[in-house]
Amino acid sequence: MTPMQLEAALAAAREAAQAAAEVIRHYWSRGVEVEIKSDATPVTVADREAEQAIRKVLHAALPEASIYGEEFGLDGARDGLLWLVDPLDGTKSFVRRTPFFSTQIALMDHGELVLGVSSAPVYGETMWAHAGGGAWFEGERVHVANTSDMAQASISTGNVKTLTGDARWDAMGALIRDSNRIRGHGDFCHYHLLARGALDLVVESDVNILDIAALAVIVREAGGVFTDLEGLPLTLDTRSVLAGTPEIHAQALRRLVLPAVS
Repeated sequence: MTPMQLEAALAAAREAAQAAAEVIRHYWSRGVEVEIKSDATPVTVADREAEQAIRKVLHAALPEASIYGEEFGLDGARDGLLWLVDPLDGTKSFVRRTPFFSTQIALMDHGELVLGVSSAPVYGETMWAHAGGGAWFEGERVHVANTSDMAQASISTGNVKTLTGDARWDAMGALIRDSNRIRGHGDFCHYHLLARGALDLVVESDVNILDIAALAVIVREAGGVFTDLEGLPLTLDTRSVLAGTPEIHAQALRRLVLPAVS
């Protein structure tokens, strides 16, 4: 995509996120009934109506692009231009009345993530970025910290259930012991903090690409590194995250990567 096309697509994504925010705030104030999906995760009318609002805006702005959404699946092909949409990432938080949920919208161009919008309407933060355009937090450009010493690093974890049973768990414990502090901000929140220099490393082992695609663009455009726990680039099948400042990410990857089996 050209820079002008990216700017137009980003504007559409921000408009779609705002449309979703209106739906989400409406149901946040009045409450919703909760259903349980086949994968044992909760879903509400807010999730579904927010995704419908997003799809309407994105399809009108870029009709040639496919859309892959959390609630209504894939509309179109996986290759080419593909919107990745999680209308309400953090439904468990939403239904328990905590504000750690967000709308995530990203655009993939032939397998490459090129823009992202992360909107947390009740928490009160919005971040966005597109390839080559920097990362922005509430209209101000942001950058990751320059932390290079693990002893000064702040680490945040999110979903780590799988990692607790992994051969890397002991290495993770040693990494935490050598760091400055450990927190569990989770969801969109720790990626926002990373992108604006407030922490230095994020580790997660149980994610979906729809949860993290937009955040990956934001962190990268803020000068950070965003891979899976093997150090590999993100794909539609990515299930883990290692994201951080360049130096801290490199140190963490050396310590956490599993040795090759001969």
